[in-house]
Amino acid sequence: MHISSREIEVRYAETDQMGVVYHANYLIWMELGRTQLIKELGFNYAEMEKDGIISPVIDIQASYKKPLRYGQTATIKTWVDEYDGFRSVYKYEVYNEEGELALIGSSRHVLVKRENFRPVSLKRTYPDWHEAYMSARRQPEEESEKV
Repeated sequence: MHISSREIEVRYAETDQMGVVYHANYLIWMELGRTQLIKELGFNYAEMEKDGIISPVIDIQASYKKPLRYGQTATIKTWVDEYDGFRSVYKYEVYNEEGELALIGSSRHVLVKRENFRPVSLKRTYPDWHEAYMSARRQPEEESEKV
């Protein structure tokens, strides 16, 4: 399983009235983590979009564990948790500077044609990307190791 790691400096604009990171900003950070993971696997989502293929989010989950504040550095870890050739599930963990878990999240995506939202098979359309996801995804035996 390949786990991508990316540091994010918490900016003042990302905080709310309570001085903690506003909850919706974690969704942006999840996207940053996902984009980093895809890049590390050797691919570029923007290139896929040039081909008229997009990957909308069809489900997103976030469980907030500990607040992050302005000036702190967050680390987002991202990996492919599930992949079946059509759908991908990415998992995310965000940590504070002390290594404490701040968020656990996931997002589910499909590939579709931009003009009509008809499903597209990553396996058929981008076989190299498919193989990279098959190699990078969490294997069933790794589930017990992760817990």
